[in-house]
Amino acid sequence: MKPKIFTQSEMVKYFGKANAEGSYLTMIDLPYTMYYDRQPIKRMRCHVKVAQAFKNVFNEILSTYGERKINELEINDYGGCFNYRLMRGSKTKLSKHSWGTAIDLDANRNTLKETSATARFARLEYKAMIDIFEKHGFASLGRLKNYDWMHFEYGLPI
Repeated sequence: MKPKIFTQSEMVKYFGKANAEGSYLTMIDLPYTMYYDRQPIKRMRCHVKVAQAFKNVFNEILSTYGERKINELEINDYGGCFNYRLMRGSKTKLSKHSWGTAIDLDANRNTLKETSATARFARLEYKAMIDIFEKHGFASLGRLKNYDWMHFEYGLPI
C-alpha cells in the first residue's frame, strides 16, 4: 500500500510541534555505513515514532542489495534526515525534515527538479529500494510527483 504525504496539520497532530532542538529525536544505528560529504555515517537522528520504520528500511535494503551493490549504486549517499527548516519555496510551511521523518539520498544524482527522465532513482535498478521504503510507510516524492527523487518521507497509508 502506497503512503500519502502528511499535511502540515497532520504532522503536528501525529508527531507534535517541530522545534530546532529536536527534542522528539532518537539516534539509530545504521546496518551499513552511509556517507555524508564523503564522511562515514554509522548513526542517524530521526523522530522516535519512525525510528523502527527507518531501521526496517535500511535492514531490508541491506538484505536485498548487499553492501557491495549499495556502494555501487550509491544508495548510501546520505543527504540528511533531521534539519529544522522551511520547505523550499515556502515562507510558512516546515519541511518534513524538521520532524526527522524524511531522508534524502544520493542528492547529487537525484536533484530536486529532476524528473524520471534523468533522476537515477527512477531507473529500474532502484525500484526495489523505493518499494522497500513504501512497504515500510515512506512516500517517494519521485513516484508520487515525479520530482525530488532523492526524498523519502513517512506518510499516511492510503
